[in-house]
Amino acid sequence: MTLAADGLAWNPVDDVHQMFALHFMVNAYRAGTIVAVIAGAIGWFMVLRRQSFAGHTLAVVSFPGAACAIWLGLSATIGYFAASIAAALVIAVVPRSSSERARSEESAVIGTVQAFALACGALFVSLYGGFLDSLTGLLFGTFLGISNGQVVALGAVAVVVLAVLAVLARPLFFATVDPYVAVARRVPVRALSIVFLVLLGCTAAEVSQITGALLVFALLVMPAAAAQQITARPAASFVVTIVVAVAITWLSLGVAFFSVYPVGFYVSTFGFAVYVAAAAGRASANRLRRRPARGTRPGPRMVVGA
Repeated sequence: MTLAADGLAWNPVDDVHQMFALHFMVNAYRAGTIVAVIAGAIGWFMVLRRQSFAGHTLAVVSFPGAACAIWLGLSATIGYFAASIAAALVIAVVPRSSSERARSEESAVIGTVQAFALACGALFVSLYGGFLDSLTGLLFGTFLGISNGQVVALGAVAVVVLAVLAVLARPLFFATVDPYVAVARRVPVRALSIVFLVLLGCTAAEVSQITGALLVFALLVMPAAAAQQITARPAASFVVTIVVAVAITWLSLGVAFFSVYPVGFYVSTFGFAVYVAAAAGRASANRLRRRPARGTRPGPRMVVGA
């Protein structure tokens, strides 16, 4: 059974008209665009800072937060943000350093938070007592039931997060690329790390509402990883990340509308396809660059000590 009343007509104009004739799909594209932009921007820094595990944990934590909110009769959106921001502050307490021991401690704390969050999620689903029909949506994403108020809330949070990121972008990039020199230049590396984790928590909470708690990586990691395969220039890579994230989201929402599978599946599939294509293209380009020009011969070898 498809969500579209008449199914896929294989006429792009008719299919798009049919899809946007429904208000919930208009809201889905609005929310999806907002989520894609913020996920691309924050995800680019997350991949650069090698904090993908923290981002995954903050996404997983959003599931018990939403389940708890539903159990208490509150909006799931409140639970998404409350749990993700709280977990971000807990992870931020752990000192971040480049030493192996510090990284091991940070990973241990992040893994502990993730395990406890999943256990709490199972508890809240059990305590709910009824049939939690939105459980699949919480885990794997949905575009159904996105209200005008939710779109406004997502937009407001995105504006705040992107505004803070714009202010911190230069020192955050400096602290990420060369933290020791940044400390010597009196850049507040520790404070930047804490603020970024809170921004990452807000982003994970937003993305979870489209892709689901278990598939947030699709928008936080894959576009940024693909963009860094395409170009090594920071500014260009940042822009490509956002463009790829928006394209993946739009395409996924359109395909999910005419199918029975959750939108998170398509976001992950298309994101993976883009990354594989980017990685394969870069590998091919590197091989062509290393290949000697046709008709040339290698120069004479120098024999040392002859």
